[in-house]
Amino acid sequence: MNPPLQTTLPDGRRRHFHHGPIDLVIEAFGAPPEVALAYGQAWQRFQTVLEELVAELPRLRQPRGTPLVGPVAQAMAQACRPHGGVFVTPMAAVAGAVADAVLAALVRGREVERAYVNNGGDIALYLSPGTSFKTGLVNLADAPSMDAYTRIGAECAVRGIATSGWQGRSLSLGIAESVTVLARNAAAADVAATLIANAVDAEDDAIKRLPAREIDADSDLGDQLVTVAVGTLSPVSIECALRRGENAARAMAARGLIEGAHLTLKSETRIVGVSQRLEEVA
Repeated sequence: MNPPLQTTLPDGRRRHFHHGPIDLVIEAFGAPPEVALAYGQAWQRFQTVLEELVAELPRLRQPRGTPLVGPVAQAMAQACRPHGGVFVTPMAAVAGAVADAVLAALVRGREVERAYVNNGGDIALYLSPGTSFKTGLVNLADAPSMDAYTRIGAECAVRGIATSGWQGRSLSLGIAESVTVLARNAAAADVAATLIANAVDAEDDAIKRLPAREIDADSDLGDQLVTVAVGTLSPVSIECALRRGENAARAMAARGLIEGAHLTLKSETRIVGVSQRLEEVA
């Protein structure tokens, strides 16, 4: 395994941490000496994360209930625990949990105003009183543009953002182009986005699926059918799929598991939860 790498991005502010499949973009705001110390703390924590996860990888690919040891692994399992009744493994929370862990190390004992750790679109946030972040939402990865935005203030509960969909980095059981979730931490948002994206689904001949193992032999989804292509859908299929995803998101919001969600399928969108924080771009 190659060693972890750290670089400063061309803007001179953000840091890029890379190790195996993990790519983090990190930025902290505040007095330069405090920010420098914060980056040092984040880097020290980051260097061991992948090794910790690899050591427990077989158990992380098993459904809930498997004993886990490392703090990131345990946070992954904790994020999945409330979602009883559906198949999910701790791997559904891996990107968010890593972002949460590195952010916690970054701000520990430091006086920074704001900070974020972006792990491929799954984002952990730190906000001191009176501060906020404005974040754009992109619906289509192959045609990126800001389709909606959210402004998150320190007074609200949101400290994690995650996005999932069948065209993303992970395999999906559903057909959503994107599902972006706001939650109390990035691990919780990560799991919820995965499960809501799975729920955005319909029966339509335009949808092509294959067993997960045929795409990734190590997938935690095993022989479950995952989406590999979505052609032209009927209006009925689009409405049905979005309704299923919306119902799943509303159920999570009612239980306090998420603060809001933005669902997209074939240029149709649904907003659930805290609508004033998830707004369409005119």
